[in-house]
Amino acid sequence: MIIRRLESASSDFRSALDALLAWEAVSDASLQQTVDEIIRRVRTDGDEALLAYSVRFDRLSATSIRDLVLSPEQLEAAYDGLPAAEKNALNVAVDRIRRYHEHQKASSWQYEEADGTRLGQQVTPLDRVGIYVPGGKASYPSSVLMNAIPARVAGVAEIIMCVPTPGGETNNLVLAAAWLAGVTHVFTVGGAQAVAAMAYGTASVPRVDKIVGPGNSFVATAKRQVFGQVGIDMIAGPSEILVYCDGKTPADWIAMDLFSQAEHDEMAQSILISEDASFLDAVEASLTKLLPTLEREVIARTSLAGRGALIHVQNREEALDLINHIAPEHLELSVEDPAALLPRIRHAGAIFMGRFTPEALGDYCAGPNHVLPTSGTARFSSPLGVYDFQKRSSLIYCSASGASELAKVASVLARGESLTAHARSAEYRILDREA
Repeated sequence: MIIRRLESASSDFRSALDALLAWEAVSDASLQQTVDEIIRRVRTDGDEALLAYSVRFDRLSATSIRDLVLSPEQLEAAYDGLPAAEKNALNVAVDRIRRYHEHQKASSWQYEEADGTRLGQQVTPLDRVGIYVPGGKASYPSSVLMNAIPARVAGVAEIIMCVPTPGGETNNLVLAAAWLAGVTHVFTVGGAQAVAAMAYGTASVPRVDKIVGPGNSFVATAKRQVFGQVGIDMIAGPSEILVYCDGKTPADWIAMDLFSQAEHDEMAQSILISEDASFLDAVEASLTKLLPTLEREVIARTSLAGRGALIHVQNREEALDLINHIAPEHLELSVEDPAALLPRIRHAGAIFMGRFTPEALGDYCAGPNHVLPTSGTARFSSPLGVYDFQKRSSLIYCSASGASELAKVASVLARGESLTAHARSAEYRILDREA
């Protein structure tokens, strides 16, 4: 069996499904202790600790913190050295991602009431943002673009990027993406130490206001630890895809869509829902046929066997209920009229509509952000966007007459809460009040 089969009509279906979906972003005690020690040492020793950890964990021969800094000239040189096809692909992706995120940019606003009171909201960008980009086994230029471009569109002045370079090996696509996306400082530092450096600052690494970007368990644990000191985007779980198909899309296409998540890592999750049992058979046959052709076959096989599923439902109503129950990171609606289903879908990170819209396009160049809520958190979270790099300040200006009327209301409510200083502060603004 390459992937399990589930029947919605089975008496134990919900319990089996919930067991399949279960994933907890909890670090074990030893990992937590290690991260705590790394953060403590970076806070205490700063650059010295960063240098020591980079030599130890990334096998670098650096002797100075300057050896962990990449200049803008190096980033530009990385771009200049790319083959024409890679340059073009990066530029197309940058243009599409920027254009999409421009639509998200919020503006300040105010309105005036009849008595002259003015209320509103001032929208301002964060001053400085840190982005973490994984290195080592896999490098992700797309992650650079998806994190840095919305920050730039929001108006963030400084973007600090940390990317590990194990053995001193850099990835020119990642560096070129950083140059195109407007990253201002790049440090070849990884792991929990990079998160600590960005959160607390060192002599060389500026302290940031928010840290975004994916990473391993050490990075995720460190982000959880520094939250409150800085903002973070999310604690992301394994990548996941849920495909709902009416059985009319080629089985090989759907099989490869499922593989597109399964190849990420062994804990990634790929699920297909359909009312057509014979189509599920066809997809299972395609999975078996195509799996040996994958470069990351072992990873995909482990993912599908451990966390994948083909689910047979009785009808479309059941499928829609399941979609909202699972609240997937990526949802593919591989059906004839996907738009007709949108009013019923409440929980999904990104929705890919129609047979010709595979999730892979969203990962790289469609335009919307690929940093999405995982593990059911689409019930209350949204994709990363420009709004994550903007702050909103409330504006309140009261005219004398407006303050007088509001103070009468505030006084009653404040005294009801036994906060008399609040009440008296408001009462001083009441016109023609008795002394």
